[in-house]
Amino acid sequence: MPWQGTHNNNWVENRIRPIALGSKNWLFAGSLRAGKRAAAVMSLVQSAKLNGHDPYAYLKDVLARLPTQPASRIEELLPHRWRPLSTAA
Repeated sequence: MPWQGTHNNNWVENRIRPIALGSKNWLFAGSLRAGKRAAAVMSLVQSAKLNGHDPYAYLKDVLARLPTQPASRIEELLPHRWRPLSTAA
């Protein structure tokens, strides 16, 4: 990928950063814990996209199912294994 300047120097970061916000808005997350949480959510969103899922539908379904999902089957909710509830059976 050709050099795109100082504001777009990280291909992965550019793929997961919401377009509406500028790069300076992502310099600070408020705390280390908040930064780790933001990174985890952005990773899930991008993984959902890469696996052909609508990120909103994926997160909505996973967050609804998470409280009752047995710990032994939690891997079913990962983006590369996830199936919408209507087709999961």
